[in-house]
Amino acid sequence: MVKTYAPLKLKEALELRKDTNLIPYCGGTDLMIAQECEEREYLFINNVVEMCRITKDKEYVRFGAACKFTDVIESRHSYIPEILREACSQIAAPAIRNAGSLGGNIANGSAKADSALIFIVTDSLLRLVSADSERLLPIKDFYLGSGKTALANDELIVEILMPRYGLDNYYYKKIGARNALAIARTSFAGILDIKDGIIQNCATAFGAVKDIIIRIPEIDAKLIGKTIEEAKNVKDAYLSAYDEAIQPRPGRVGVEYRKDICMNLLRDFLETNGI
Repeated sequence: MVKTYAPLKLKEALELRKDTNLIPYCGGTDLMIAQECEEREYLFINNVVEMCRITKDKEYVRFGAACKFTDVIESRHSYIPEILREACSQIAAPAIRNAGSLGGNIANGSAKADSALIFIVTDSLLRLVSADSERLLPIKDFYLGSGKTALANDELIVEILMPRYGLDNYYYKKIGARNALAIARTSFAGILDIKDGIIQNCATAFGAVKDIIIRIPEIDAKLIGKTIEEAKNVKDAYLSAYDEAIQPRPGRVGVEYRKDICMNLLRDFLETNGI
């Protein structure tokens, strides 16, 4: 027998979450295709008011974890970064975008998760809350392996905090077998923030390549603080470092094919920005 609890307030949801046998879910788009567990009990958080809001403060856009992809795409809030809107618009088909949530896309621990790629390249934070505690965790530290995360058994992802600034100059590509309902074979996102001719931030992320999304700040740091001309001088070393670091795991799509895609997308990102 399936039993579902559907709280409307965060406090109630967190109290229920103390029961670690309850499986939290929002849109259920991943849960619906999982192996059926008729005897399990579920915590339906789709209608928790505090988790359905999109707000901002001085530094961050704060997305409630229960926000749907369609909420992001259709929101009139001008402060939502366009890189996230674009990625959400390429997720599956309208029915999935209407039901699937940002928090769910993150919590499933998949390196193919489209919105998670964007939150990682922007160095976003996760607000993880239990009935007794609360913490902010960089999203890059949330993933521990394929399907494995740092979420405690009594915690919920309540909000995603995404930086508001420095994201206008972005690059995003998703490579799939087809446009509709395609799961990424490889995906790439890049940010290059330039002010007064100096690269203030360079960030790249690769999805669907290894067990977790690839984000290597120490390599991207090779370009930070440089002019475009200076960046050209270290371009070969930059590309060589990534060529060594990107080692795709075996899968349905060939390793060499995905490696070539990653490096080609990285080169195109640089060339698009004059590097």
